[in-house]
Amino acid sequence: MKRIDIVYKKLKELTSNHGITTSQLANELGLSRANVSSDLNRLCDKKMALKEGTKPVYYRAIKVKNTMPKTSLDIFAKSNQSLFSAVEQAKAAVVYPPHGMHMLLFGETGVGKSMFAELIYKYGLEIGKFSHSAPFIVFNCADYANNPQLLVCQLFGTRKGTYTGADTDRAGLIEKADNGILFLDEIHRLPPEGQEMLFTFIDRGTFRRLGETETERKAKVLIISATTENPESSLLKTFIRRIPMIIRIPNLEKRSVDERLNLLIQFLRSESARLGKPIFVSVNSMRSLLGYNCPNNIGQLKTDIQLICAKAYSDYVSGKKDDIRIVSSDLPASIKEGLLTKTNHRQIWNRLIGINNRYCIFDSSNKKNFFESNEDTENIYEMIDSRVQELKNRGMTDKQIEIEINNDIRSYFKKCIEAVEKKIDFSSIEKFVGYDVINVVNEIIAYSEEKLNRHFDTYIKYGLAVHIHNLINRINGNREIVNSQLNLIRKEHNIEFSVAIKCLKFIERTFDISMPIDEAGFIAMFFLHDEITLQRHKEKVKVIVVAHGSTTASSMANTCNQLLNMDYVVGFNAPLNENPQKIYNRIKNYLKNTPGKSDVLMLVDMGSLTNFGDELQNELKILVKTIPLVSTPHVIEAARKAIMGYPLDYVYQKTMNVNDLLSKEVKYPLTDKKVNNIFIITACTTGEGSALTIKNLLEDELDFNKSSFEIIPLRITGKNDIYSRVSSLENYGKVLCIVSSFKTNLNIPHFTLDQIFNGKAIDKIQTLIQQEETFNSISKTLGNMLKNINSKTVFNDIRQFIQNVEIKIERKLTTSVLIGVTCHIGCMIDRLKGNEEINEYPERLHYIQENTEIFNIIKNECKFLNKNYGINISDDEICYISTFFNPDNCEQQAG
Repeated sequence: MKRIDIVYKKLKELTSNHGITTSQLANELGLSRANVSSDLNRLCDKKMALKEGTKPVYYRAIKVKNTMPKTSLDIFAKSNQSLFSAVEQAKAAVVYPPHGMHMLLFGETGVGKSMFAELIYKYGLEIGKFSHSAPFIVFNCADYANNPQLLVCQLFGTRKGTYTGADTDRAGLIEKADNGILFLDEIHRLPPEGQEMLFTFIDRGTFRRLGETETERKAKVLIISATTENPESSLLKTFIRRIPMIIRIPNLEKRSVDERLNLLIQFLRSESARLGKPIFVSVNSMRSLLGYNCPNNIGQLKTDIQLICAKAYSDYVSGKKDDIRIVSSDLPASIKEGLLTKTNHRQIWNRLIGINNRYCIFDSSNKKNFFESNEDTENIYEMIDSRVQELKNRGMTDKQIEIEINNDIRSYFKKCIEAVEKKIDFSSIEKFVGYDVINVVNEIIAYSEEKLNRHFDTYIKYGLAVHIHNLINRINGNREIVNSQLNLIRKEHNIEFSVAIKCLKFIERTFDISMPIDEAGFIAMFFLHDEITLQRHKEKVKVIVVAHGSTTASSMANTCNQLLNMDYVVGFNAPLNENPQKIYNRIKNYLKNTPGKSDVLMLVDMGSLTNFGDELQNELKILVKTIPLVSTPHVIEAARKAIMGYPLDYVYQKTMNVNDLLSKEVKYPLTDKKVNNIFIITACTTGEGSALTIKNLLEDELDFNKSSFEIIPLRITGKNDIYSRVSSLENYGKVLCIVSSFKTNLNIPHFTLDQIFNGKAIDKIQTLIQQEETFNSISKTLGNMLKNINSKTVFNDIRQFIQNVEIKIERKLTTSVLIGVTCHIGCMIDRLKGNEEINEYPERLHYIQENTEIFNIIKNECKFLNKNYGINISDDEICYISTFFNPDNCEQQAG
């Protein structure tokens, strides 16, 4: 959980009836006031918190509405993030006036193109684009690939007597799909003559049955086609141009583990509904299904699950098993290999909440209950047994197994504590663990709080209660308890371990059982959770700057502190006329008089100052590391890592890495000259090393495609210099934004260094990146649609047109509508340039009368399009464009 999420969570807990000050909240969280203040301001910017009063200022949490997705496509996108762009394209195509935009789904066999087409159909029904009786007709062109004439008959129908056996008039699929959707799978198997007949229908909305020469029929059909082949090489170019919305569906390998898990849940619940019984699947079986190689994608995954369930059902009806239960030994060898997958193995192993649950339940009648609720819940012992056996099967040595188990034990306690924080009502678990366990936990907590002189939160009690419940069951079952970390805990945390030994006596007395000493190590881990957290906050590495001169060190420290919005770095100036021993004594006295015994990172410039670190380490008995030739980038990087609580070695290494950045000579652009590159500029006057440090930070914080976006660090000498640098870069692509202490008059988003370091600018830059990615997607789509104009030129003009309108109406279009209006205007200009017929807008005069303001705005902004392309955009077209800017299609205030 990020710090800002922790702040928001605590703010919600404490401000249900009244506000709270920054200092009060910082004290509650044990965080610095500056960090909490920064996060509160970001929460206010995001409309998640409210600021009230002055001196003092009170903050109150605003409950974020959990709005449920409105449509099937929205729900699908929420659990399939890799298809977000595809969903937005599909939504844009459906709402495209007047009857939608034809689509081509492109992806490997089994990626789910047919399922996606059905979701598009459902979306059309849900938003009222189609009537509830609208047909959804599916046709696989491959079924008739060897008989082109029969294939054309299936699509367009036949007239009686056209060929031998055609003894009646027969409607084709296009007629049957009237006012609905026709899904043509494997469209690349459609012969050229069939493609030509189809694009004639797309152009005019009319067709003839095979054998007809005079009768011309009409139909309103949205065509969704699908192919596994490259459209450019498998389809006629004239056909591709008429189906411009190409939507790419990624294969299963490119989907996240979470998405694959969602698919497993969906398929297994579907099988449960079909069989009319709940299905129990072991956790190891789930992990195998998550990890195995599935070359034929979702289709194969679904088929494999059906086969596995069929075998489990057979064992159930034959009496071999009491229920439909799938265990890893039942799986085919190819699927079992998924349990041993090395790639992302830890991610897959831990993906299922409750690493120790033995079975997952899939019941179509109860979608809330996912894990089997039994006495093994939160059971570390079962986890260790299962994990040791699994590691042995993988051929690991005893030493390797010990390392893995130690990691798992630490992960278990972290996961256990995190999981129970949400179940904070301690009294409610008595039904689960029993009255005696609750009593002994209260006794243990009271004793340990007194002996350790610390308070334990309720979630520690909860986790301990569940743990002891499982402990009693294991001992009563005569099963061994082994803690591989016992000696380490006894050695490094002797006080907690001694208290845990005493607590074993409470358990033995209450339940009349004998407790192994290994269990004391597990109980001590609960005592250590809060202590380790406190140590991480209390014992952060101190960063000290020492440099020759009257103001050098203090200036670097102050600059860093201002950027980070906190007083963290301490600077000691070393005037040339001051005795080095006096400087050393100043530093020593500071460290001696500062509470705590933190490690120290010394950043010095040169000479005798480089020896101070070793002397301080020997005299004060603390760990000290020294980095010479200090610069501002060194100080910033050291402070950033130290503030986050990283240990000295890590902070030292990351700060040393700055030397690599400083030694690099940066030339721009870093990629080949392309006019479609998008640049983020980081500019500093202190040298390219400082700009590189900012670049490094942005690359860590931002999510972007490096093949399209590039962060360019620049050393500049002043405002005029940055103007010339930006001008040069614009020859290679677009400058998305500038990060610099210099404010410019350029019409480019600008962010200061302090906005970067306090996090305020990161979200804004990420939004700019996402908007640019959307526009790139639109640009590619538009390129497939136009024949009379240059797609790149018109795209830039349309983009400017939309931005102008958004500013005037003070609203921004949603992503899907943005795609739709861009394609609409591009195709409109293309049709006008080709002197093609323009559709009339129904009840145009009435629409203009009811929407005069938006109509006039659009008409005024269309003037520059008329001038640039030598066209005359009619009032009918202005009405069509205006409908895209309806408030229902907008998401936020523009600005």
